[in-house]
Amino acid sequence: MATADARRRLRERPLETTVLLSIIGYALVIGTFVLDLPIYPDLTLSQVNTLSHLTAIINAVTTVLLVLGWYWIKAGEIEKHRAAMGSAFVSIMLFLVVYLVRVGGGSGEKSFQGPDLVTYAYLIMLAIHIILSIVAVPVVLYALVLGLTHTPAELRETAHARVGRIAASAWILSLVLGVVTYVLLNHVYDYELAAMLVPIGF
Repeated sequence: MATADARRRLRERPLETTVLLSIIGYALVIGTFVLDLPIYPDLTLSQVNTLSHLTAIINAVTTVLLVLGWYWIKAGEIEKHRAAMGSAFVSIMLFLVVYLVRVGGGSGEKSFQGPDLVTYAYLIMLAIHIILSIVAVPVVLYALVLGLTHTPAELRETAHARVGRIAASAWILSLVLGVVTYVLLNHVYDYELAAMLVPIGF
């Protein structure tokens, strides 16, 4: 009964639910970067690097799930689409947990060290990745709330398809850029640790 009531409320107020969940998510991330929250364990550099590798793997898996979900909805495979998109959301929630532990428990951020031209390209890609990550949150949540609370037939009468295309496009581009910047920072060029002011690297 309680589950049915909660689903009905979500169904009737998808926008309000999206706003509330977005605010909670933004507050958690901003709080981790700005405040010294005593909820994260202290990590060694080796542990930070391990978590960095894990976030890149999660991002790559999430990208594959999103591409599959997009392919399946275009092919009319609705249940496969729902499963892929739901799994992608679970995957990105796992990423958020690992990322916040890495940031909250680390003693600094990695500052990219490479040739000037590559550094400019790296910073541009990183900036686009961060901006899309921020902007995608409410769009992804809105598409997800609609998808979870409506039948496939009902979704045709909502903005789910239009919002979903925007969400998936922004999300995929953000994830791909995140993996590329991770590879450049951790495997192609070098880095040095700097005091954490903003999220500048994986």
